[in-house]
Amino acid sequence: MFPERFSNLPAYAFPRLRSLLDAHAPGGEVLHMTIGEPKHAFPAWVADVVSQNVHEFARYPVNEGTVELRQAICDWLGRRYGVAMEPEAHVMALNGTREGLYNAMMALCPEQKGGGRPVVLLPNPFYQVYMVAALSVGAEPVLLPATPGTGHLPDFGAVPEDVLARTAVAYLCSPSNPQGAVADAAYWRDLIALAEKHDFQVFADECYSEIYRDQPPTGALEVAAEMGADPERVLAFHSLSKRSNLPGLRSGFVAGGPKSLTRIKQLRNYAGAPLPLPLQRAAERVWADEAHVEENRRLYAEKYALADEIMASVPGYDSPQAGFFLWLPVEDGEAAALKLWRETGVRVLPGAYLSREVGGENPGHGFIRVAMVAPKDEMARGLTALRDCLYA
Repeated sequence: MFPERFSNLPAYAFPRLRSLLDAHAPGGEVLHMTIGEPKHAFPAWVADVVSQNVHEFARYPVNEGTVELRQAICDWLGRRYGVAMEPEAHVMALNGTREGLYNAMMALCPEQKGGGRPVVLLPNPFYQVYMVAALSVGAEPVLLPATPGTGHLPDFGAVPEDVLARTAVAYLCSPSNPQGAVADAAYWRDLIALAEKHDFQVFADECYSEIYRDQPPTGALEVAAEMGADPERVLAFHSLSKRSNLPGLRSGFVAGGPKSLTRIKQLRNYAGAPLPLPLQRAAERVWADEAHVEENRRLYAEKYALADEIMASVPGYDSPQAGFFLWLPVEDGEAAALKLWRETGVRVLPGAYLSREVGGENPGHGFIRVAMVAPKDEMARGLTALRDCLYA
């Protein structure tokens, strides 16, 4: 009486982590370095905006986002990427990008492609919603290893022609979670050209785009525009969670071609969960402000420098280009996470929990993911304990 489509999914990463660690006492003061929940301050005036508009909790929210919010998003896209977007045609507000990354698949993936079951290409490791979205539409997930050998980004050019012929969607996260790798303009051009040749869509998950070291990461939409690609070829997903330290606001957006947005909006009319209006009013202001984003980046720059200093002696340490995760090499991610917890109280995530075994290999097996979201002094304590416990 129950569907089989999700029966082979492993337990979600964090319940799985609790099963691994919680039966054991921590070996020191507990420090969580697992979940990517930003801890820097969000703009203080956000609370004022919500308070000033609290009466709008009495109204049903605008399904696709207020005109003002969509205009603020379009203005930001113009400033950030130099692309021209219209609020009515090209963007829709989201209740967090996870919703959009899932529902875009529901709205846009065809029932058949190339005479057979459609394929969805995913990096491996990957954000778990990609897999569930693919399975929900009956597509075949094809996982592409994103390893040190591939620059921590999937090699789409190595996908066989017969698989590309059935490909409907390719997901790519840049900057990547968990590795912090950045797709440059050439990488995006190659992927978009491949999508043009084989007529599939690119879902660009760019939630970490505003946390970087020196140069802002190139965006998929700007490259597609420079190439003159089909306007429907790329959908970009962005969020205020990381950019503005507002994960609880649940404000994001999807931007792309008008035909794609029409279909996504139509699905949302029936099955969406729009953001409450006072929160949309706050998001309008947040997308228009860059001062707090620059300060956020400055704080992460200090953390990059601190991590590089503490981890300098670790064999195979690869400093992230962007984002706020460290992807640290170990012999066995589960064994390392358990040892670290039992001996120090520091809690990290085994890399295998973010990836799947393909051909007998799990590309996350020999890694742990460490979130650099705690205050700097706590982060320093955690990384020092981690280094001394696992790499001494």
